Amino acid sequence: MEVILRHDVEKLGLKGEVVDVKRGYARNFLLPRQLAEVATPGRVAELERIEAERARHEARSAEQAADIAATLTKTVLRFEVKAGPTGALFGSVTPTDIAEELWRTRKVRVDRRKIDIDVIKRIGRFTIPVHVFEGVTAEVKTIVVPEGGDLPPEEELAALEAAERAEAEAAARAHEEAVRATEAALAEEEAALEADREAEAETEPAAEPADEAEPE
Repeated sequence: MEVILRHDVEKLGLKGEVVDVKRGYARNFLLPRQLAEVATPGRVAELERIEAERARHEARSAEQAADIAATLTKTVLRFEVKAGPTGALFGSVTPTDIAEELWRTRKVRVDRRKIDIDVIKRIGRFTIPVHVFEGVTAEVKTIVVPEGGDLPPEEELAALEAAERAEAEAAARAHEEAVRATEAALAEEEAALEADREAEAETEPAAEPADEAEPE
């Protein structure tokens, strides 16, 4: 079954791509979660038209790339995203989000696969390399702020990140300790079972020898 992805889906594809998936996976997971829509001929044609329009704004020479890079260098993107008290995002900002925002604000088409980040998962200020053309790279300043708010000072941002890192490290240590404790308990239980088996073997009466057959 062919569907059009409405969001990036890990190990499946990027937003706007048409992918072939099992019908059950589409109906039970992708469609109910609004991660995809059915790839009707009309929607596919519409996406192809949009992509063709954007492609006309993509760099096709080093000279065009230099002009686009100059524009991108002066660009500051801003994303408002739901975030927790430590600055961690409820979600993420992806290369697809950045490519779409560049198109919306600058009408510049950039291949999202050439945006040099994985995902942004916390609030802050970021400088993102964008490969515009062979040998031409621009750095796009990006600000990710909590929804309905502004960024705290750099010192507070650093403190929030340090607190989140410490919390993650503590959780990892606790998990490792729990794993070790579980393994130790299982080892003790196995040793106790083995001791019980050995004790039972020692207390079992020896088998009596079979009676010799009487001579005929």
